Amino acid sequence: MKMEASIGTKPKWIRVKLPSGKNYKELRGLVDKYKLNTICQSGSCPNMGECWGEGTATFMILGNICTRSCGFCGVKTGRPSEIDWEEPEKVAKSIKLMKVKHAVLTSVDRDDLKDMGSILWAETIGAIRRISPGTTMETLIPDFQGIHKHIDRLIDAAPEVISHNLETVRRLTREVRIQAKYDRSLEVLRYMKEQGQRRTKTGIMLGLGETTDEVFETIKDIHEAKVDVITIGQYLQPSKKHLPVKEYISPEQFKEYENFASHLGGFLHIESSPLVRSSYHAERHVN
Repeated sequence: MKMEASIGTKPKWIRVKLPSGKNYKELRGLVDKYKLNTICQSGSCPNMGECWGEGTATFMILGNICTRSCGFCGVKTGRPSEIDWEEPEKVAKSIKLMKVKHAVLTSVDRDDLKDMGSILWAETIGAIRRISPGTTMETLIPDFQGIHKHIDRLIDAAPEVISHNLETVRRLTREVRIQAKYDRSLEVLRYMKEQGQRRTKTGIMLGLGETTDEVFETIKDIHEAKVDVITIGQYLQPSKKHLPVKEYISPEQFKEYENFASHLGGFLHIESSPLVRSSYHAERHVN
């Protein structure tokens, strides 16, 4: 994959304040004391302080090595380790210890497994229900290659929200999500809603070279898939090895996309601004 030079200095609207507040400090203390793993930290999320202050945290399961090599993602690519079948209990106990009100679960892609990791996904949801019953959940899932029986395990486990990110516009999908398919991701979202999943969600990143019309078209595709929640944020390059930022999208342009989505009708929540990530304000997307 050929990488071009990234554009210059980040604009002022990308800069964030250092996290603070009583809830954040308490949660950070527990994470450090018990060596708990959250993608909030490993992904250097700009909203970590705000989310932790609201009692929301994101956990990644199924290891930290992905079988795919998406051009935007900072997770390592390679041959994953063996499944840790004790992970559901560990994650659930961490959530209880941290007193997390709303947990977002995500994972690497596990195309090396016959079940794509869907069994451990379902067991993790079950363990959280058992050990921390007051915690609500969002599951940000891979596409499971579009195989219905794997997706059904997540639907049957009944998290409050199931999310699968489209990430980018149709034209850029092959470059941004090398092993993924735009229409397959849309079909996953559509299928979950058809099977009775109460709330579905997806997210896209901007600044990868997409046009305004392509973003409008993508929002319409998401709307037609009956998705309930959409998040739209600015792509930031994890390292020089990853796809470069082609453009920093202005807050005004993000507002235009929000207004467009709102005028379509049907979306229950729309998050659209430069610092939005897929888990931003996740606790609000449950109700």
